[in-house]
Amino acid sequence: MSPTRRTTRRPWTRRRLPGAAAVALLVASATACSNEASDQWSRGGMPESITKQAEITQTLWNGGWIAALATGVVVWGLILWTCVFHRKKKNSTEALPPQVRYNLPIEILYTVVPVIMVSVFFFFTARDQTEITKVTNTAPVKVYVEGYQWSWRFTTEYEGQKVVTAGVPVDLSKQDKDNPQGPQLVLPVNNRVQFDLHSPDVIHSFWVPEFLFKLDVFPGPTHNQFEITTLDRTGVFIGRCAELCGVDHSRMLFSVKLVPQAEFDQFIKSQAGSAQ
Repeated sequence: MSPTRRTTRRPWTRRRLPGAAAVALLVASATACSNEASDQWSRGGMPESITKQAEITQTLWNGGWIAALATGVVVWGLILWTCVFHRKKKNSTEALPPQVRYNLPIEILYTVVPVIMVSVFFFFTARDQTEITKVTNTAPVKVYVEGYQWSWRFTTEYEGQKVVTAGVPVDLSKQDKDNPQGPQLVLPVNNRVQFDLHSPDVIHSFWVPEFLFKLDVFPGPTHNQFEITTLDRTGVFIGRCAELCGVDHSRMLFSVKLVPQAEFDQFIKSQAGSAQ
């Protein structure tokens, strides 16, 4: 080997280090993606909840999927069993297999079982809906939500003080998840919040995906109400109208910002009496 080749050849560690670093980065990325995908699967595709009531919805959702998959396994098993064990015999001269009609036990089975399944679903849905929509009227934070064509107005009441936040239709070309447009509702973590929903024009729907819950906003004297208990998870979460309400329905966006209690107290103190 010539001296020139000996001096230009890189050491083994220098030649292998970039490749090893790339492999390590790939493994770390795959692990992170795998953990995120696992969390997503465990939630059945739902976003991570930010309220105590949303955990009830998540349990009901997972239970529904388990029941549906169990039913699917039984149905698929019966279909495969029929295909395998009830095929026409190779040497059979019969045009059709023996026809069995009016099998009373089977007819009772496929009538009673669905009725039982629907009844079970109805029971758990009614129970959880009652819990989710329960309003105690004792929540320390109250939010009056007014949905109008095509934005939102939030009036937050806390310890005798009020903060009003109103918005205009969002320019979708400027919408950014890290810096959302539209009115922003500020709420404290680890606290109970009561919502009172009203519309002056048409039906809207108040929806924050991380609540795992949405409720229609009706015009007229009747207001829809619900109550949440926020979890210890700060951040900004996008909300929207989930009811087609007019030409600018898609621009009817807002955001909910969860902050520590001390920051919320400071926000109320600094903004009380002013309209944002």
